[in-house]
Amino acid sequence: MIKKSVQDLRAVAFCGHGASGKTTLVESLLFHTGVLEKPGNVDEGTTCCDFDPEEQSHHYSIESALVHFDHHGRRFFVFDTPGYPDFLGQTLGALQAVETAVIAINAGHGIEVNTRRVFQEAGKLHLGRMIVLTKLDQDNIDFAELIQQIRTAFGKECLLMNVPNALGHDFTEVVSVLEPGDKKSTVMDAAALGEELLETIIEVDEEMTARYFEGELPNEEEIDRLMSKAIAEGHLIPILCVSGKNDAGIDELLDALELGSVPPNGIQRYATNGSESPEPLTFDENGPLIAQVVKTRIDPFVQRLSFLKVYSGTLHKDQSVHVSGVRKDLKLHQLLSVQGEKTEPVDQAIPGEIVAVPKMEELVTGRCLGDAEVEALHFPTPMVGLAVTPKSRGDEAKLSVALHKLTEEDPTLHLDRDSQTHELVMTGMSELHLQIMQERLRRRDHVEIETHEPKIPYRETIQAEAEGSYRHKKQSGGRGQFGEVHIRMYPFPRGTKPEEFTTKERFPQLKSYHYDEDHNFLWVDSIVGGSIPGNFLPAVEKGFKERLNKGVLAGYRVQNVCVEVYYGKHHPVDSSEAAFKMAASKVFSQVFKEASPCLLEPLVSLHVTVPNDSLGDVNSDLAGRRGKTLGMEAAGGNMQMVHAEVPLSEVTTYARTLSSMTGGQGSYTIEFSHYDVVPSYVMQSIIDQSNMVEDEDE
Repeated sequence: MIKKSVQDLRAVAFCGHGASGKTTLVESLLFHTGVLEKPGNVDEGTTCCDFDPEEQSHHYSIESALVHFDHHGRRFFVFDTPGYPDFLGQTLGALQAVETAVIAINAGHGIEVNTRRVFQEAGKLHLGRMIVLTKLDQDNIDFAELIQQIRTAFGKECLLMNVPNALGHDFTEVVSVLEPGDKKSTVMDAAALGEELLETIIEVDEEMTARYFEGELPNEEEIDRLMSKAIAEGHLIPILCVSGKNDAGIDELLDALELGSVPPNGIQRYATNGSESPEPLTFDENGPLIAQVVKTRIDPFVQRLSFLKVYSGTLHKDQSVHVSGVRKDLKLHQLLSVQGEKTEPVDQAIPGEIVAVPKMEELVTGRCLGDAEVEALHFPTPMVGLAVTPKSRGDEAKLSVALHKLTEEDPTLHLDRDSQTHELVMTGMSELHLQIMQERLRRRDHVEIETHEPKIPYRETIQAEAEGSYRHKKQSGGRGQFGEVHIRMYPFPRGTKPEEFTTKERFPQLKSYHYDEDHNFLWVDSIVGGSIPGNFLPAVEKGFKERLNKGVLAGYRVQNVCVEVYYGKHHPVDSSEAAFKMAASKVFSQVFKEASPCLLEPLVSLHVTVPNDSLGDVNSDLAGRRGKTLGMEAAGGNMQMVHAEVPLSEVTTYARTLSSMTGGQGSYTIEFSHYDVVPSYVMQSIIDQSNMVEDEDE
C-alpha cells in the first residue's frame, strides 16, 4: 500500500447510460493495476462492482459501488454507477463525492438519455469531465459522426486525446493525437487533431499562449501541467477511446486519469460552522475534521455501512466525533477500506479519501461529521408511487423495518402514509425502480407485498358563500339529545392571512377566531348572548374538524374554508358535547353543498426533454392529458425541453408513454406545483367512482 498524501488522491465516478460498458471498464482498470487476477464478466455475474444479487440477476448496475486502485504512485477511489435513469439517485450521490466524472458513451449507440443527464449534473457540480468511447470493436460505427454529435451536444471543449487505429474487429490500439509517433490511424488524422488539442490546452496560460504563437512549443511537462488545469477549469473535456473487450486503450486511459483527473482541492468546496458564512475547504490533514456521509449500504452480513468522504482533518479509528443532528458525540470504532463488497480495516483517513464505518445507525446519508457542515447532498424527486400492504397480516412491523432500510440506502425512494387515504405509499423514480425494490424486499427481508396504484390526493373546497342551520334532536326515553348550530361559510383562499380576513366589516360581532394551518381552515366565533354556551364550543370545533377530514362530496379532505358560527340553541338538560358535535358536523356538510362545492386536484410541474422530431407528439399528448405548455427551450444535441403543468392523475404512468413516443430517448422530471379546480365533467366521474368504492366497502 502506498504512503498517501492529499495530492496523491483522486476520486472518480464512472457514469453514463446503461450498457455503455462502465462496469467492464472499471473491471479492466482493476485488472491492469493488479487488484484483480482476471477481470470479471457482467453477463456471468462475476464482476467486482455488481455483487448485489439483483444486479447479478438482471446483468446491470443498480447501486453505485466503490473500488480503489493505485497507479504510478496515486490512489484512485472509483465509483461505478448505474446507467439507467431509474437509479439516477445512486449516480448523483457518487458525483457529489468525487472531483472527476468519466462519462462512458457506447460508440454504437451514441448519446443517450442518461448520457446527457450525467454530463449536465457533473457540470453543475463543477467537476472535471472526461469522455470515454467504449465498444469501438463493434461494426458499423460512424466515428466522425459520433464525434460531431458529441461536440454539438456538449460543446467545442470536447476534443479527442487519442483515436483508434481502426474500427470494428481491427481495433487493437489507440494513437495519441499529441504524440502519434509511427502509429497510424485509418479513422482520423491524429496530427491535425493534436494541433487543435494543443492550442486548447495552452489557452489556460496567457504567457504560454504568447510563446506558442511566437513559434515556441511547450515541453511535455508543461503540456501535462496545463492539461490538468484545463480539465479542472472545464476548458477541456478530453475524449478517449477504449475497448474493454480486448483491452485496447486501457493503459492510455489509466495514464489520462493520472494526468487529468482533478485532485481533492482542485474544486472549490465550502463549509459552514453555525451561523457563519461559508468558508472555503482547505483539505488540510492537520485542519479541523470535516467529513460527510455520502452513501449507505445495508446487507444481511455487514448489516450497515456508512461511506464517508473526508474533506478536512484526519479521521482516526476509535475517534469520538460530533455528528450533525445527533446530540452526543459518536465513537467510530472501525474505519474500513472498501473494494466492492469486500472491506478491510484501516487506521485513519485523510482529506480526499472515502472510507466506510460499520453498524452506526446515526450515520445517515447526507449527515456531516466534525466541526462544520458541507453543502447538503441533492437528489431528484421520485415520480412514481405504489400503495403497499404486506401479503401476510402479521408482517406489518416486518415490512415497516424493511422499507425503512430501503429508504436509508436509496434517497430517491420515499415512504409516506397518506393521512387521508390511509395508504402506505412507496414512491420511486420509475416502475422498474420500484420493481427492483420489491425484489430486494423478498430476497433480503423475506417480505411479500401487494401493490396497487395509490389514490390521487384530491381536496374539497367551496367557491361561494352560503349559510344555514341544523338542529340535532333525539328523544327516546330518558335524557334526550339537543344541539342547534347556525353558520355562514366563506371561501378562504390559501395564502390569505386570518388577521386580514377577520375584519369588523365582514364579522361585526367577532369574538374570536381559530385557525387550522393544515387544512387552511378558519372558524369564527360571532355568537352573542350565550345561545351556545362556551363549554360546548370545543365540541362544535370537533364536529367541524371531523367533517374536514371525512370530506363532503367524495370523502376527500376539505380545505380553504372559513366558517362563522353566529347563533345556536341549547337545552338546559338535553344538550351535550356529543349533540353539538353532531350538529356542527351536519350543518357543515349541509351548507358546504350549497356553497358551490368543487374538487381540487394536485398539479405538477413537468419538464420533458425530447428529440426535436418527437416534439409534436409530446405536445399533442400533453394537451390530451389536460396539460398546459408553459414554454420550451433548447437542451442541446437536437433536443428540446418542454415545461408544462399537468394534473398528477394524468401522468402516473407517463414514463411508459414517453418512452414509446421517443424511442427511449425522452426523459422527464416532475415536482408538485399547486392545487387547482377540477373541471366539472371530470369532477363528477371522480365523485361517482368514490361513491362506488364506498358502496363496495359497505
